[in-house]
Amino acid sequence: MVKRTARGTRERGTREQGQIALEYVGVITLLLVLALAAIQLGLAGYAVTQASTAARTAARAATYNDVNLSPQAAGEAATSDWLTVNIPDPNISGDEVTVTAEVTIPAILPGMDLPKAKRSATMPLD
Repeated sequence: MVKRTARGTRERGTREQGQIALEYVGVITLLLVLALAAIQLGLAGYAVTQASTAARTAARAATYNDVNLSPQAAGEAATSDWLTVNIPDPNISGDEVTVTAEVTIPAILPGMDLPKAKRSATMPLD
């Protein structure tokens, strides 16, 4: 209940003092969850982009038939160091090569089991 004092200013009743604190905690919690979700979505998008880059680079390296350049090493070198990349052996069929790259999507909160970002690239053999 709001009371008026002699000067005309308002004074909060004892029952309303904790309401602002509870509303503040609720709004801050909601904003924190939304921020974490936005960051996680950004990390997932970045992982998909890196998987695509790794697959293209590995497929390009596989077309060179150079024994000193492995497609796996080329694909891993094309991605960020803090991401886990898995590139199996290339699939060569006819006059083209297909490489698939999998990147583990990093989780912000521990215990989250996120899927892997998986992308493939096909290039013609030289």
